[in-house]
Amino acid sequence: MNPFAAPVVSLFVLTATALSAFAQVPESTAHLPTEPLFVSGEGGYGRYRIPALIATKQGTLLAFCEGRVKATGLIGDIDLVLRRSTDGGKTWLPMQKIADASEDTLGNPCPVVDQKTGTIWLPFTRSPGPFSEQQIVDSQSSGPTTVWIIKSDDEGATWSEPRDISATTREPSWTWYGTGPGIGIQLASGRLFIPSYHTERDSKMYRCHAIFSDDGGRTWQKGETVGEHTAECQAAQRSDGTVVLNMRGTNKQGFRTLATSRDAGETWSKPEIDRTLTEPACQAALIVMNEPVTDRRLWLFSNPPGTTRHNLTLRASKDEGKTWPVAKVFDPGATEYSSLVSLPGGNLGLLYELSRKGEKYRPQLHFANIPLTWIQAP
Repeated sequence: MNPFAAPVVSLFVLTATALSAFAQVPESTAHLPTEPLFVSGEGGYGRYRIPALIATKQGTLLAFCEGRVKATGLIGDIDLVLRRSTDGGKTWLPMQKIADASEDTLGNPCPVVDQKTGTIWLPFTRSPGPFSEQQIVDSQSSGPTTVWIIKSDDEGATWSEPRDISATTREPSWTWYGTGPGIGIQLASGRLFIPSYHTERDSKMYRCHAIFSDDGGRTWQKGETVGEHTAECQAAQRSDGTVVLNMRGTNKQGFRTLATSRDAGETWSKPEIDRTLTEPACQAALIVMNEPVTDRRLWLFSNPPGTTRHNLTLRASKDEGKTWPVAKVFDPGATEYSSLVSLPGGNLGLLYELSRKGEKYRPQLHFANIPLTWIQAP
C-alpha cells in the first residue's frame, strides 16, 4: 500500500509548447541558447524550484524539481516532478509527477545512479504541509521533516512507492532536514552517497552530514555531523579517494565552506572557508567529468557569486577543486539554484533557475547544453 495519499506516477499530456499559451516564458539572459523545461504557472503548479539533473547509465537525462501548487510556493502541497530526454537534451518528454503526499511538502530531490545496476535512486524529504521551515526548526510543527526514497529501474519511466528511511538516516533530535539539494554521487567503492543537512532541536543550528548505502540502495545509514552554520551541500571524490563536501553558509560567511573525509563520508575534517568561491547564501552545483580529448578529470562548479543571486557563473578546476582559475558568467540575470551533468558526447548540461527583474517571483527552470570549450575560452 502506498504510504502517500495520492498516486506517485502520472503523466501530463500537454507539452511545454502547448502549455506556453497559458504562461509567459521569460527570455533567457544567458550567453548561450537555453530551453525552459519548467515554467511556473503551467502544468498545474504555481511555482517550480530546486533543480536536479542527472544522466542514467544508458544516457537518458532526468530533470527533477519541486512542483509547488501555490504560487507563493514555500509550504503546503509540493510534489516532485520529472522531465526526461532520450536524445541528450535535444527534446524532452512531457512532465511526470513522481511523488505526491497530498497536502504535505515534498522537497530537496537528490538523485543518484547506481552504475552497477542502472537503478536510479531518489532520496527526498517530507515535511508537514501547514508548517514553514522556521516553524519546523523551532519545533512548532506537528512533526519533524522525514527522509524518504523512491527508485526506478526503467530509465525514470516509472517509480516505486515511497519508502521511509528516517529510522537510520536522522537523529530523533533533528527537526528540519534536507537531502542535497542537487545530486548524489557514487564513490569508487560503489557506495551511494547523498550530501545532506539538518537542524538540531536545542541549538537550531544548520549543520551538514551525509547518508550512504553500501548494499545498492536497500539500506541507508548516516555519517557524522560536519562543523557549524552549513546547509545545502554537494560532494565530489578526488582521485586519492578523499570526499570533498562543498557547503552553503548560514552565518553570512559570504563564501562556500569545505570539509573533507578520508572514510567515505563517515567522519569529516574541520570545515574551512574557500575564499575563491563567493556566494550570496545560495545552493550551488558541483560535478566531476572527463575532458573529451585529454580524458583529464575536470571539476565544474556553478552558483551565483557575490552578494546577490545574479550572474550565474561556471567555474572549472584541473586540480580537483584546490584552485578555480577558470570562471565565466553564463547568465548575468537573476539566477539562483543550479544542477550540472556530464552529457553524452562530452558537453556540460546545466539546469538552473531564472527569474526576471521587476516581475512577480515566478522562476523558470532552463536547460542548456554547454561545450567545455566555451567555458575554457578567454
